[in-house]
Amino acid sequence: MLLVVAILLAVFVLPEPWNIAAVIAGLLGEMAEATFGIWYSRRRRAAIGAEAMVGSVVRVVEACRPKGRASYKGELWDAVCASGAESGERVRIDAVDGLVLVVERIREP
Repeated sequence: MLLVVAILLAVFVLPEPWNIAAVIAGLLGEMAEATFGIWYSRRRRAAIGAEAMVGSVVRVVEACRPKGRASYKGELWDAVCASGAESGERVRIDAVDGLVLVVERIREP
């Protein structure tokens, strides 16, 4: 966008020596923006898969005694809770075993 503005200024507004400087400045600005965007997008690895789910808090949909169902980001998952959890209770994901969430109750003070 900065380059487009610089070109328009160079063609319609600026006199001879300044129009070239404006285009060069716009080009340098575009290159800096692209470099920053690439750096910003690569600074952290994307969290995907089961390792991203571990530690998340989910809500129990069907009581876990010890098997039930839990909702993770709008998706229903089979869940296993050794200590048991009632419907509507919040639990933390400890592990993912295939398509089953291994969860534990959250101890709230």
